[in-house]
Amino acid sequence: MREVIVHGDASGFSQQILAGAHALTADEPVEGGGADIGPSPYELLLAALGACTSMTVGMYARRKAWPLESVTVRLRHSRIHATDCADCETKEGMLDRIERDVQFIGALTTEQRDKLLEISNKCPVHRTLSSEIDIQTRLI
Repeated sequence: MREVIVHGDASGFSQQILAGAHALTADEPVEGGGADIGPSPYELLLAALGACTSMTVGMYARRKAWPLESVTVRLRHSRIHATDCADCETKEGMLDRIERDVQFIGALTTEQRDKLLEISNKCPVHRTLSSEIDIQTRLI
């Protein structure tokens, strides 16, 4: 796994990201105090989930030789009151909600579409976000 390096000069929210040979910029929108010169951290998180979802579904369809032509994933992040989520373990305070809409283009049967939707919940990033995460931070 390649290391990701994020650097900011502390004068604002803009951050330079190096992921292997790829350079990206992250920032906050103007209304959040940033300059909006790149996606926000939550937009990057949604992009990771969307990309992983599309890649996983595409890989599965290729292995099955199914006629999937393209995948579009639309994602939104919000904070909701835990009491508004009947299926959630957390019952007090606020929790994060990610809404993900997946569109499959191709001459797929209903059964194939249902299976691809099931597979979308098995992408590695979805599994990571749905499981317990242990983040260890140290000062260097």
